[in-house]
Amino acid sequence: MITLHHLEESRSTRTLWLLEELGVKYEIKHYKRTKVGLAPPELKAVHPLGKSPVITDGDLTIAESGAITEYLIDTYGKGLFKPLPGSPEAMCNTYWMHYAEGSLMPFMLLTIIFNRVEQAPWLVRPITKGISGQVKKAFINPNIKTHLGFVESELADREWFCGDTLTGADFQMVIPLNAAKTNGFTRAHPNIEAYLARVHARPAYKAALQRGA
Repeated sequence: MITLHHLEESRSTRTLWLLEELGVKYEIKHYKRTKVGLAPPELKAVHPLGKSPVITDGDLTIAESGAITEYLIDTYGKGLFKPLPGSPEAMCNTYWMHYAEGSLMPFMLLTIIFNRVEQAPWLVRPITKGISGQVKKAFINPNIKTHLGFVESELADREWFCGDTLTGADFQMVIPLNAAKTNGFTRAHPNIEAYLARVHARPAYKAALQRGA
């Protein structure tokens, strides 16, 4: 039996969505964030890094979103969500699987971090907001604009990231794009907005949100 160790408001939502799409039986163990927004120490009993998502499946313990996505699709997908080896779609899938966490998500995390910096105690808040604003203006926001412009153009002529069917790339990409939407970066990107609307409308995605709540 698969067990998903699910941290609230985390990237493990993509794993929940994938499990629901696959229709496999699984258990979910919920974890609450600490007062400062970090994963609780109990997760270190599952994996030494103490992060989520982590799954256990029999004797296997697997961390890292991309590794989990690949494992679940390879083991339980029965051909779903994985393009034929050697096809253009396969290369596309590999690219976006890596791009999601390697290129786009770091800028989303920087946004979250600097938003928190701006909420420093009132005495120093004018200073922290000034520093944060400069970093966002000079570095974070221009990079986000470049990346989202790229993603927007890639979604111009296809329903999902690698064609007309879901692949692992979509499960990986939904998290940074959700973060971009939450932070108001997708308003000028109708293709991204339409893509997220398609994801959010899927029954499996809705079920994942309910189970993860």
